[in-house]
Amino acid sequence: MTEPSSSDYVQSLARGLAVIKAFDADNRRQTLSDVARRTDLTRATARRFLLTLVELGYVRTDGSLFWLSPQVLELGYSYLSSISLPEVATPHLELLSQQVSESSSVSVLDGDDIVYIARVAVSRIMTVSISIGTRFPAHATSMGRVLLAGLPGDELDDYLRRARFTQMTDRTIHTPDALRAELDRVRRDGFCVVDQELELGLRSMAAPILDAGGSVLAAVNISTPAARYSMTEVHDRLVPAVRAAADAIAADLRRSRAMAGAENRK
Repeated sequence: MTEPSSSDYVQSLARGLAVIKAFDADNRRQTLSDVARRTDLTRATARRFLLTLVELGYVRTDGSLFWLSPQVLELGYSYLSSISLPEVATPHLELLSQQVSESSSVSVLDGDDIVYIARVAVSRIMTVSISIGTRFPAHATSMGRVLLAGLPGDELDDYLRRARFTQMTDRTIHTPDALRAELDRVRRDGFCVVDQELELGLRSMAAPILDAGGSVLAAVNISTPAARYSMTEVHDRLVPAVRAAADAIAADLRRSRAMAGAENRK
């Protein structure tokens, strides 16, 4: 274990964390010798740290083997309970964009518009620059349709009566009946593909980020030039990637909120 030479460096803390990190999915239960070897500590030093962690409740032992206890999750509680949706989503967007080499975003519904709350831009493919806080009409966007499809029936009815369905391009769905039919399909399929309805030459696909009860919290999408992929490639490659990212963001959000709830009940 390489240790910095800074005078502010607390060696014992670093070594204690190294002992905790020595346990993983492939090494759930370990002997003292195992831990010493994986952390580059002497047996005597590893033993002191392990027994201290046992005393504090973070590690359990049967006398020969050691393993982490559920209490170790408390170490991540302060971070997990304080992070917001954009903070949770951004690492997943970065991974998604790396996987498909396309820009990715997360948005929420605000009135009749979507608002971007997280974004990883790979290249600029729209005439309008997109940043956090950018708004677009929900009816003409893939994320907007995912969010609208997740509205309760009475709220969707109100939206369809109230909203102005501006025809952004000659492909844009711009009547309440046509949009309702499209939202029914989005709700059934669990994703949305919009082909050049917001801007000519732009294609996007989105999936919902769901809370523990199955309600739609936000939407994640990929945007790409329409000529870059066939529709078969969109459905076979891009849509599964977007859906996987949405599921991963939702899982992290549920995990952080569950931990926050458990802490609040103490």
